[in-house]
Amino acid sequence: MKYLPLQGIIHLIPTNRIDTMSPILILAGVCLFIYFVLIRPFQFWTNRGVIQFSVGKLWVDRAKMIVQANPMAENLKKSYDGFPGARFAGLYQLARPILVIRDPELIKQITVKDFDYFIDHSPLVPKDCEPLWEKNLLNLKGESWKEMRATLSPSFTSSKMKAMFNLMTECAERFVNYFRVEGSEDTVTVELKDTFTRFTNDVIASVSFGMDCDSLKERENEFYRMVKEAANFSFSGLCNNMKFVIMLLSPKLATFFGLHLFSNKVSTFFRNLVTGNMAERERNGIVRPDMIHLLMEARKGRLKHERSNEIIDSGFAAIEESEIGKDENRQKLELSDDDVTAQSMIFFFAGFETVSTLMCFTAYELAVNPYIQERLREEVDNVLKDGNGILTHEGLMKMEYMDMVISEVLRKWPPAVGTDRMCVKPYTIHPEREGEKPVHLKKGDVVFMIMYGIQRDEKYFPDPDRFDPERFSKENRKNITPYSYMPFGAGPRSCIANRFALLETKLLIFNVLRYFEIVVVKKSVVPIKLSRKQLNLNAEGGFWFGLKPRKVYY
Repeated sequence: MKYLPLQGIIHLIPTNRIDTMSPILILAGVCLFIYFVLIRPFQFWTNRGVIQFSVGKLWVDRAKMIVQANPMAENLKKSYDGFPGARFAGLYQLARPILVIRDPELIKQITVKDFDYFIDHSPLVPKDCEPLWEKNLLNLKGESWKEMRATLSPSFTSSKMKAMFNLMTECAERFVNYFRVEGSEDTVTVELKDTFTRFTNDVIASVSFGMDCDSLKERENEFYRMVKEAANFSFSGLCNNMKFVIMLLSPKLATFFGLHLFSNKVSTFFRNLVTGNMAERERNGIVRPDMIHLLMEARKGRLKHERSNEIIDSGFAAIEESEIGKDENRQKLELSDDDVTAQSMIFFFAGFETVSTLMCFTAYELAVNPYIQERLREEVDNVLKDGNGILTHEGLMKMEYMDMVISEVLRKWPPAVGTDRMCVKPYTIHPEREGEKPVHLKKGDVVFMIMYGIQRDEKYFPDPDRFDPERFSKENRKNITPYSYMPFGAGPRSCIANRFALLETKLLIFNVLRYFEIVVVKKSVVPIKLSRKQLNLNAEGGFWFGLKPRKVYY
């Protein structure tokens, strides 16, 4: 049989036929692209019998997210609110399917009872892209995480926080003294986010790194500049968000372009700071009740998980450490310099951005609810009266209304709007309600809990937009559904530094209210508008409020 060459075959096809076929081929290609790229990947949950938004709505929401049309917290809340009555629902992180867990009992099942199936977080950055980040407690996985959690956990007990109280107090007193002018009655207008961030910076420098900083007076000190540069990790702004998207979608591309969380300058600074600090202490026998000392003790196997019954805990939001964290047999004794540096840096992540955010929203709620601020100020004065003008750790921890206020701020404005867990071995969510089907999760699948959604769900917190500290009175706490309130996460993988954050916030608010009234000024935006440019909670245009001097009795 004789075969015609390809060009001969084409010549046999009439020209008008080719012209007719070209648009058809193009249309077919477009249709295939739309289905296989834009539609099919977003039918993952529908095909498994899990409720989700329509593909069209998903793409509209995704477009709004890319152009930052709405704050990220509000986007997540809409995802939570979109499925009332459902225990779980399907969502997508870019193109990656994630399962949103809405039911408190199922949250408990995943984060506590079946924790061994969900021990890890989803990786934030590509492997081998960020050495210090990979050794960080937040990023460690499996047995490595368990070892490091057990090693670090003794550093965050109530007794250890009490030991750091005086260091924090020095920073808090220096903070308020910066704004105090003897005899002045003028209200000072302050942008609180910048101001509180400088305070948390000084606390971290002192308590974590053994450095003495005054970031209000020396506004461009080296430690603050390095911390601010490292804080670009929060990916504020469109460019940083795109960087984040590339790191999530294509780790290889991120590595090719050399995208990192920290610059070499930042990494080198913190390495030198930690190793130099430890060497000097060893050489001169310096002992200071801070995190560097505790990590040095851990390195020598001397750090134990001990807690005195005489120490009052940090409050309702504080989380009891799990048995994993208390297991001394898991403690990692061979800590490298990079291990110590990475864990020191976690104190910065835990205390720099999120704690200053908590302080800002606390100040905001006190300013717009003056009757609540007045009641809290009365408690401040009573504590000072009982202590003859001196605040002790015990005095601060006994403040019931202070704890109610901070607990309600954490409910309404959780610094971490959501948290994830990654499935590490096959797991099935069995149906319990009508219409549910079994959900089979495989290794690498991700579940997500939206704290900003569940803590504003009127099913669990009636009139959720109202700021009401009475929700957390001793009489009312019993009405809170377990695992509907989890500002620091839940289970063994909850925030290790929750007591640190609570102590630091209460101490700062106490000292501010001792000398000032927090008031609304002309530059204040009430009600607050959440920023669309940051992944975490922040105010659009800043937190502008006034510090009005008050008569000091003690």
